[in-house]
Amino acid sequence: MTNFNTFPTAAARKIKYVLFDIDDTITTGGRLACDAYRALWRLHERGFTLIPVTGRPAGWCDMIIRQWPVDAVIGENGAFCYYRTENGYAELTHPRVYENAQERLKEIRDAVLDKFPESRVAKDQFARRYDLAIDFCEDEPRLGLDTAYTIRDICEGFGAQAKVSSIHVNTWFGEYDKLGMTEMVFSLIFREPYFLEKSLFFGDSPNDEPMFGFFPNSCAVANILPFWDKLYKKPAYVCDGKSGSGFAESITFLLGLLPPKGL
Repeated sequence: MTNFNTFPTAAARKIKYVLFDIDDTITTGGRLACDAYRALWRLHERGFTLIPVTGRPAGWCDMIIRQWPVDAVIGENGAFCYYRTENGYAELTHPRVYENAQERLKEIRDAVLDKFPESRVAKDQFARRYDLAIDFCEDEPRLGLDTAYTIRDICEGFGAQAKVSSIHVNTWFGEYDKLGMTEMVFSLIFREPYFLEKSLFFGDSPNDEPMFGFFPNSCAVANILPFWDKLYKKPAYVCDGKSGSGFAESITFLLGLLPPKGL
């Protein structure tokens, strides 16, 4: 496990794109604190391209692309990307999404709630287009990781994709994930074939595994540690701090490796 404070200066000076999960990566206890939000603005002001890559729903992503200092946002674990344009924003949808997804997901929802009566559909489900989110740790009662992984197995038993985040089990039909849409975004939106060494990704949980395994410059905030032994693909670096404070500290370190602005 390598600490992010060893990130090489030469690598830092190549970074152009900063990608990051949202929940428990830049948020703390479900809220976006001022230090993490300021870190986003500091990156924006230094000319970085910012791309949240999240399991959160389309409704959240509409707000994020409009109000945060980001250039694109990938939502619902790779189902779509909203990206900034001169006239507002446009959408890129993954070609493998199911347009009738919510109807198909009802059977999975009923099976999970029958098996775990204390589980519940996430409160942001009304804003989702392509997936189902089962809340195991966002609101009370906290159900624990063992329950989350059992819920994941139930979803996969229906032939669906399923990923465990720090708060939800997200499930959907269709062969796509965060990484697949990220590659499409770089190819079709940013027209950037050589993005790997120019990119830095931050995450916090198992649903970030595809990104950890793909990006050589990947970093997890310290709250990744409870998941560590369950990760097949681990991040290259880990922060000292947890959640949003860990992210903010890492951005301060990253910017400290760069030449002063204007030079």
